[in-house]
Amino acid sequence: MLQFRFSTVLKELFEATLKRPLSGSRQKTWLPTRRCCFGTASVDARTISPQLKVLHAATYRPALRAAPFTAPFRSYCTKTEGAVELDEQLKKDVVSPEEANEKRRTAGILPSLEDLLFYTVAEGQEKIPAHKFLTALKATGLRTGDPRLKECMDTLKETLRNTTDGVTLDRHLFKKCVQSNIVLLTQAFRKKFVIPDFQSFTSHIDELYESAKKLSGGQVADYIPQLAKFSPDLWAVSLCTVDGQRHTVGDTKVPFCLQSCVKPLKYAVAVHDHSTEYVHSFIGMEPSGLRFNKLFLSDDDKPHNPMVNAGAIVCTSLIKQGASNAERFDYVMNFLKKMSGNEYVGFSNATFQSERESGDRNFAIGYYLKEKKCFPEGTDMTSVLDFYFQLCSIEVTCESASVMAATLANGGICPITGERVLNPEAVRNTLSLMHSCGMYDFSGQFAFHVGLPAKSGVAGGILLVVPNVMGIMCWSPPLDKLGNSVRGIQFCTDLVERFNFHNYDNLRHFAKKHDPRREGGDQRQLSFGPMDYESLQQELALKAPLWKKVSLTESHQDSSTTVVYRMDNVAE
Repeated sequence: MLQFRFSTVLKELFEATLKRPLSGSRQKTWLPTRRCCFGTASVDARTISPQLKVLHAATYRPALRAAPFTAPFRSYCTKTEGAVELDEQLKKDVVSPEEANEKRRTAGILPSLEDLLFYTVAEGQEKIPAHKFLTALKATGLRTGDPRLKECMDTLKETLRNTTDGVTLDRHLFKKCVQSNIVLLTQAFRKKFVIPDFQSFTSHIDELYESAKKLSGGQVADYIPQLAKFSPDLWAVSLCTVDGQRHTVGDTKVPFCLQSCVKPLKYAVAVHDHSTEYVHSFIGMEPSGLRFNKLFLSDDDKPHNPMVNAGAIVCTSLIKQGASNAERFDYVMNFLKKMSGNEYVGFSNATFQSERESGDRNFAIGYYLKEKKCFPEGTDMTSVLDFYFQLCSIEVTCESASVMAATLANGGICPITGERVLNPEAVRNTLSLMHSCGMYDFSGQFAFHVGLPAKSGVAGGILLVVPNVMGIMCWSPPLDKLGNSVRGIQFCTDLVERFNFHNYDNLRHFAKKHDPRREGGDQRQLSFGPMDYESLQQELALKAPLWKKVSLTESHQDSSTTVVYRMDNVAE
């Protein structure tokens, strides 16, 4: 993937800029006084080289992600007093943008983020082909159809339409196209997303996909006639990170019904609308240890949890009580469309009719719940069952469902729109129940081996959440004897064996696993007293015997030596 490379022209620009005094300023530094992160190593911004200072000032972002459900602090540039005064003067003079830029350069103001991005993509050229920019953008994981980039893409199309060759952009045209989305684009090209080396990560995902594709066991569900029509060869995996990076492989555009994968989503809607206390006055939160469609309640005459049929039916009755089924259905559909970033969410009427005609077991559960007074007062049980079947028949694709999972991973905020859909309490409770109860009778083993919140459905889907990192949807119709996708289970197991995504993987002392959240391996910083280089190497070998050194740099300050070195992120 492209990274910031300092061309000769750019180096000269930086050197000339840094040597020039700021017009009208009192020579106050523009560098932040707090510590900055370069890669994943923590260094003081004042001690790094002048060239790196420019990029730190322009694109500072902490390397470690913030706590769950909180927006990380991001700062991108700080204007000096001289820059502010110059801007005010330029506004008074009413000069053209070109003249204003020239005056800023003459005054010694640092190049803009748009300039830096152009130099990154151009690699020393005066013009760049638009397709080169788009290819580099896709390598970061962002799509040209990302809703956050709509203004940029629209401007790019319009600009190319008005150029002589319809292909290339000079620096000024490029800046015009990207300025509306420069913060997001700068993050992408500076590898400041949650998965910095996205191409390397997705190559691993493709390998895991191909490995699971070879499996041929399992049977397609046939107790619902419409589900039996799907080919057992269908297999798809889609993922979306909390920063909106996307990757898909396989039959990811084929629509299929959510079935039981909708259970955690409607539970989240119910908690979002009411409260945890209200919802759990009707439903428990314990694993049942029984088949998902058993006619069985807890000692308190409540369904054990919202992930089994009895609990899901009661949960359905809590959504928009008193409204008609049409209004309630539209209400949930709007939630799911927001969670998916307005990507495909449909409805299979054939599956709904098929579910209702073959739903004797669910009708039996419904009457049992009615007898035990498990519903809110005044509930029409048959109407609730119709609504329940409708929600099971909602269609998605792997791509749209992965964004839904990413919304859960991102604390209820859709990664590709930035809209808050669910409150943090609803998301936290949903993930907790998915972790303990989401995989039918396989929930305990899945929590043990995979250690991530997930929900499976009899259509063959597995909705997997890596909290604060990404959401994944796996889909393959053949099921094992417990009702889980054979290929999906294998993919999830292999994923956690290769990456340290398990909830209880230690992020500091991990071994034999990759951490895709680190850029190019781990970076550490150690400080030593005055010593010669040979002694320093010996001391380093003692402190980090398992780390394979890739690079070693030194900086000297106050008679001490700081060594910054890079290691592979797999211990040997």
